[in-house]
Amino acid sequence: MADLVQDIDRTKWIMNTFPEWGTWLNEEIEEEVVPENHFAMWWLGNCGIWLKTPGGANLTMDLWCFRGKNTKKVKDMVPGHQMANMSGVRKLQPNLRNVPMVIDPFSINELDFCLASHIHSDHMDINVAAAIINNPKLDNVKFVGPYYCVEIWKKWGVPEERCIVVKPGDTIKHKDMEIVVLEGFDRTCLVTLPVKGAEEQGGSLKGLCPSDEEMDQKCVNYIFKTPGGNIYHGADSHFSIQFAKHGKQHDIDVVLNNYGENPVGIMDKMTSIDLLRMAESLRAKVVIPVHHDVWSNFQANADEILHLWRLRKDRLQYKFHPFLWEVGGKYVYPRDKDLIEYHHPRGFDDCFEHEPNVPFKCIL
Repeated sequence: MADLVQDIDRTKWIMNTFPEWGTWLNEEIEEEVVPENHFAMWWLGNCGIWLKTPGGANLTMDLWCFRGKNTKKVKDMVPGHQMANMSGVRKLQPNLRNVPMVIDPFSINELDFCLASHIHSDHMDINVAAAIINNPKLDNVKFVGPYYCVEIWKKWGVPEERCIVVKPGDTIKHKDMEIVVLEGFDRTCLVTLPVKGAEEQGGSLKGLCPSDEEMDQKCVNYIFKTPGGNIYHGADSHFSIQFAKHGKQHDIDVVLNNYGENPVGIMDKMTSIDLLRMAESLRAKVVIPVHHDVWSNFQANADEILHLWRLRKDRLQYKFHPFLWEVGGKYVYPRDKDLIEYHHPRGFDDCFEHEPNVPFKCIL
């Protein structure tokens, strides 16, 4: 018997609706058999990805299943927020979550590593940590990140023995995958508390000189080496000439990095030209913008990247091309290496395999 309106309250509505994709993507990832000499990757929203190899290695990076601002009753930012520190703003930023939740962290059954690139709250999630820690099937999962990320996990109740602190130069080998840790370039981390010496100055950052050591404790980039190719994930990195160094040190096939439309007075996301310079510096074959999907106030049109690439590729003889993805979409490399834009599976491939049920054939 169908529900009656009298039976439905807010809790039932939420439970019947959220997460919007249910366990569809969880099931797709579990069922995926990755071809030899390939890797499969799914975009989970924001900078979050799921990576799977032919040997059955599974990892998530920057998986975040929370929301942004959700009420106008709060008027001001939290004191010491990185954006407040950056430009002296006080008004609450209107960063509303702009995409659906495509994965259910409480329905994950197979995972090896949960990685975080840096300390910002849209790249680490207590809900994801809880879903992993409280699931006996996932007792093997290690939480991997720089020092301050591990400190956050531990504060949330993740056991220390489940955590791996990494710094640039570290490597982790598992099954048919190797994780290489590199310097990260999210300079917003340098104005994000805690900052050494700031507490003694009442939270003021004036006169405090950041160090490479402190940056490495807050922020890293990763390379994932797989049988199908190598993925470089820069997460929230700003543009850096050090990308050219990384490109000479490592063979990189696919690069992912944040992209967005910075509000006036803010420098937090890469621009379209930054991404093209990054891909060229890293000597990559494919560049994929991420993060532009999630925040309503940083939302950007990724077509801009494609237009600039077409304008510059012949003159500068680019050896790479952009790939414009969709949240929840799958990317299998090198099978999909020539794709420029993604579209979700359109379905109806079994049309006319059964007799249509229509009054007469020319109705449609």
